[in-house]
Amino acid sequence: MNFLLIYYVGESFSVRLQILMSESCNSRHFSWLMKSCFPNQNHKSLIITPQQLNAAVPLTLSSLPDDLLLECLSRVPSSALPSLSLVCRRWFYLILSPSFLLLRHQLRLLHPSVFAFSATESGVFAATLSFSLPDHCHAANWDLSLCLPVNTASLHGVSRLVSVGPRVYMIGRDSMLRYNTWTQHVNAKSPMLFSRKKFAAAVVSNKIYVAGGSRAASAVEEYDPESDTWRVVAYSQRRRYGCVGAAVDGVFYVIGGLKIGGACADGVGRIEAHVYASSMDLFDVEARVWLRSRAVPGGGCVVAACAVAGYVYVLTSHAVELSFWRFDARRKSGGGGEGFGEWCRMKSPPMPTQIRLDGTVRFCCVGVGDNKVIFVQVVGCIDDLLRRSGRSQRGFKDGLVLVYDSDGGEWSRAPNLPEVIRRAACVSVEC
Repeated sequence: MNFLLIYYVGESFSVRLQILMSESCNSRHFSWLMKSCFPNQNHKSLIITPQQLNAAVPLTLSSLPDDLLLECLSRVPSSALPSLSLVCRRWFYLILSPSFLLLRHQLRLLHPSVFAFSATESGVFAATLSFSLPDHCHAANWDLSLCLPVNTASLHGVSRLVSVGPRVYMIGRDSMLRYNTWTQHVNAKSPMLFSRKKFAAAVVSNKIYVAGGSRAASAVEEYDPESDTWRVVAYSQRRRYGCVGAAVDGVFYVIGGLKIGGACADGVGRIEAHVYASSMDLFDVEARVWLRSRAVPGGGCVVAACAVAGYVYVLTSHAVELSFWRFDARRKSGGGGEGFGEWCRMKSPPMPTQIRLDGTVRFCCVGVGDNKVIFVQVVGCIDDLLRRSGRSQRGFKDGLVLVYDSDGGEWSRAPNLPEVIRRAACVSVEC
């Protein structure tokens, strides 16, 4: 069997053609003609010197085939990826390829991060909190990763963020932007078919699903990033406003919110609105059917929710307290779905007791890795709530960030959001 082996030594390449012959090749059963087909491995004509190689074919990194070039590019630090994407068109598309993402994953070079996006009148701002340390503790501070002075009227204050690989999709009422965390490129993409505000969004099998937030339609839309197209795949059982989305094992969860159209004057309307606020609808993406809706134990109003490692975590607000719940969403994984549908109350976040979160304070919830739930206060200030109620307790300023470790069951504080990031939307990205 013949092998062409390439060695990289210092700043130069040395190519040596080595002919490996099995011991059986010297057997007497081989005829002289057969043996003559195997050259002498010590023959000088088989040694290619660097001078001879350079004279024939100039060797550069770009001269390598795509598979070898991907092996090289996939090993560079994440901080160098934006520069590499500018070398040439070929490198740019190789970095965007699924093979590059797979190699980075196999080399364990993908680090979970929280990406916070804020669209203001001044432009687009984004900050990143990395969880790349070995023990997955939070980083020292947020890094401002994007500042783009563009017109963001349709994104301002109402966007939802989802991530597909290293790409972040900023979905607004009538527009959508895609931000690549590796190349730091921002591109305009096709908007949703129906204008929406405060809707649910999640990713299932690399496709984006949205529901709720529209008075005009109850349609569930699907977006294919490959073709940059939207289509209607189903219609919601309940028309929700202010809902949030999550996805586990092929199911799109539409959680919380209020009934579009508001509560009626009679008691029935008020009860129905309460049911919307403390429940979630389940849409099986593959089967295109709705599963049985689930309600949060004890009622309350859903403040934030996200999915982590087969579970959906939900934070609810009651009259005088907050409660934190975990829903077992493992239909296909985790023991074949035996625990699917079970609720478990978890330790509540470290906030002042007897506090009720109203519309002036809002949280965004994202799952990071396999064991972190991150709550980011994106609107309002808890200290203001305490001040208005006449309480002296302080220490919960704007941009509060809380981290829940599902392995240890404990909460901790992370660095607050930068002051420039307000009314933000957040998403977890591996980049």
